Amino acid sequence: MTTTTTADEFEPHRPRLFGLAYRLLGSAADAEDAVQDTYLRFSGADRTAIEHPAAWLAKVVTNLCLTRLTSARARRERYTGTWLPEPVLTSDGTLGPLESAEQREAVSLALLVLLERLTPTERAVYVLREAFAYGYREIAGVLDLTEANCRQLYRRAAGRVAVPEARFEPTPERRSGLVESFLAAAEQGDMAGLEKILAEDVVWWSDGGGKVSAALRPVEGREKVLRLLVGGWAKWAVGLDFTLAEVNGSPALLARAGETLVFTVSFAFRGGVVTDVRAVLNPDKLEFAGRQLTGA
Repeated sequence: MTTTTTADEFEPHRPRLFGLAYRLLGSAADAEDAVQDTYLRFSGADRTAIEHPAAWLAKVVTNLCLTRLTSARARRERYTGTWLPEPVLTSDGTLGPLESAEQREAVSLALLVLLERLTPTERAVYVLREAFAYGYREIAGVLDLTEANCRQLYRRAAGRVAVPEARFEPTPERRSGLVESFLAAAEQGDMAGLEKILAEDVVWWSDGGGKVSAALRPVEGREKVLRLLVGGWAKWAVGLDFTLAEVNGSPALLARAGETLVFTVSFAFRGGVVTDVRAVLNPDKLEFAGRQLTGA
């Protein structure tokens, strides 16, 4: 007779729990910790009393994340420079299926930054509703709130993270082509080529976390971003190998020195041009993606 272990019962739920925790926290490291804490609680629970394990686990991990969000907010207020979410490679399904524009948008660095505007409870309601298609009754059960309160929280959250204008997203092929063209132009110092790729109101965000040199404030406008790139790319890129990869559902650049991931550059698009560039250089935030690359 084969005995089902706690791990056997838990592991099928781990990917979904990680995807939920990451969307709530914006940190792969913290999401892994929350999922592991959920496992420990599951292993210590009377599982004969758990009628629906998936719902029970979702409730536990969500509430653990709510606690973490409260302390994370205080840490982020003291963060050196621009705070960006941890990048995650997504072509292997780490954050679930990303087949539609809406699914890709739900894990984009841009949206995860916007979610920082929300209270922890608003964020939980929004993520459960938008990314996991929970009904209001299910959300109420997870958060121990009324359905009416969940509806109100969702409306408030959706209003606070709404994109102010309709966005045309290029096809996946076109997005990859833009990123490849960006890299080629940056490496060649081709200002004319970069000017064609960057929107007039493009913004460059850098997250060094005080660990490595990075712009402490966003660089706004095409002319300033062009000066940043033409003046700095050759210096940043010395000895690095660049590859195209899918990060948070969108084409991005990975810069590596041997097996070490040095930084990632992610892009947002509108109307066939790049509107936002987000460079994550903080080595602490690259550990998870680095492990993904090496299979560790």
